Amino acid sequence: MSDRVDKAELVERVAGRTGYSAKTVEKIIEATLEEIYATLKQGQGVTLKNFGSFYVRPERSSWVFKFNPAQRLRALFGWSSTYKGEL
Repeated sequence: MSDRVDKAELVERVAGRTGYSAKTVEKIIEATLEEIYATLKQGQGVTLKNFGSFYVRPERSSWVFKFNPAQRLRALFGWSSTYKGEL
């Protein structure tokens, strides 16, 4: 077993969890990623509740990409967190 889940495996897992076809899930995931890319390209951040926030910040001659994990994700890995819900 690999230490990573690629997009194809993610699609299969989400399809199994939701009951939607893999083809439908793949379209949804692809559209979601494209919207995230477009939003970041415009200099705006993206927040996914219970997962984290992605944002970009201009610095000198380039942009810096940042990710701030949500409290739930922090708690899952034992990082300092105030999250008390189910993991």
